[in-house]
Amino acid sequence: MSELAVEKRDYRHPVVRAAWLDQVREDIIEPELPIVDPHHHLWHDRPSGRYLLEELVVDLMSGHNIVATVFMQCGWMHRGAGPVSFRPVGETEVVNAVAVLSASGAYGKPRACAGIVAFADLRSAELDAVLDAHGAAGGGHFRGIRHSAALDDAIVPTTSVVPPPGLLADPAFVRGVQRLGQRGLTYDCWVYHTQLKDLLTVARAAPGTAMVIDHVGGPLGCGPYRAKRDEIFAAWRADMKNLAACPNVHVKLGGLAMPVNGFDYHENTRPPTSAEIAADWKPWIGTCIELFGPERCMFESNFPVDKGMCSYPVLWNAFKRIAAGASATEKAALFHDTAARFYGLSV
Repeated sequence: MSELAVEKRDYRHPVVRAAWLDQVREDIIEPELPIVDPHHHLWHDRPSGRYLLEELVVDLMSGHNIVATVFMQCGWMHRGAGPVSFRPVGETEVVNAVAVLSASGAYGKPRACAGIVAFADLRSAELDAVLDAHGAAGGGHFRGIRHSAALDDAIVPTTSVVPPPGLLADPAFVRGVQRLGQRGLTYDCWVYHTQLKDLLTVARAAPGTAMVIDHVGGPLGCGPYRAKRDEIFAAWRADMKNLAACPNVHVKLGGLAMPVNGFDYHENTRPPTSAEIAADWKPWIGTCIELFGPERCMFESNFPVDKGMCSYPVLWNAFKRIAAGASATEKAALFHDTAARFYGLSV
């Protein structure tokens, strides 16, 4: 985006407003369909609001058949002291405790945090030791790493660890991604659509690493991108088609209810219905399913980030509307099987 002379803007996640969300209530579509939610966070210290096990369970038990979830790193509860490379292990320690609590059955049927995706600097010379520490702290739940590369000239980064420019092209980073595959670990890729060509280079260089692109490849619709959705869609589709040719690459379907994507539901007097979300998101999600196939696609909530714009039951209803024409086998893959296989969950 170097040709665009723009001022960076802060597109932080909207605050969750329970009363606003409650304006739209819907009957649950296909309530028996088993679901693995492969992407959510936990935190207690963010402006968007508290989201710990108690809040998560309320969403998981709100009508859809959620059987398990995967926690995604978010810079929460890092250790406050010790070697910098090892501080993110604190997040894994705390989330593993949540997983143990959930597995006890005291919080209902869903197995929250059955998988844990942690943070590690993939460029670090201490990477193997850090991965060992995550494994020890994860109590059998540690599955992989997300080292975010999402960066754009128009957006103030909101991640706890701001990625440096050119991260995806850094040979040390590429070696780190390769090392994950050698150790049987997964890599979650959080990038914007403007970085998909660079991600393709990484995917081709690390064919032995199971990778998943978060949030349908991060199509931007804010700031200077707002009036260019058709143009962006065409470029995004071409890049995603190339990534789909890499058999190790998967994609998460969701994560579009962020201000950077430009749908801006949070600015309306009422939250969106599932039909409205499905209409807005189907071009992106449908294209991913077409290119990657259900066996490499998984629906995700991205909660509580997306909760600033829509409720959990409405969101999964929207996904079920998008997948309405799929076969029973395809639905099983999209909602459960792909995520369970990718993250090695026995649920």
